[in-house]
Amino acid sequence: MANAAFEELVEDFEFLEDWEDRYRHVIEQGKAMQPLEEALRVPATKVDGCASQVWLHAQFEGGRLHFDGASDAMIVSGLIAVLRILYNGLTSAEVLAVDARAEMGRLGLNDHLSAQRSNGLRAMIERIRETSAQAQ
Repeated sequence: MANAAFEELVEDFEFLEDWEDRYRHVIEQGKAMQPLEEALRVPATKVDGCASQVWLHAQFEGGRLHFDGASDAMIVSGLIAVLRILYNGLTSAEVLAVDARAEMGRLGLNDHLSAQRSNGLRAMIERIRETSAQAQ
């Protein structure tokens, strides 16, 4: 169900030899994102359940999801970037059809994130899914 951009990310991860290289790649993805406007870092966009501070601003434009985000932790910023690659541009029905756990597993993320980071990732995915469900 993944889009072409996510498939490309999967290929990049397959090329990287060890988890440290993959971890760095996730961080680089986060660094490459445009910063989230300060005006969007408000309680309404803050994601509860994350060990670090996380903001996700999601909206549907032309029937397709577009979201931006930010975190005060580099690895979490990278996870936001990965989720953007996975979800941006999908319709609400497509978002709800994505098995995010399976897709993230293809990157090896399920096995290498701490319990706190995994909980935060689940919270971010749930926020995206809730936004999509409300858009239907």
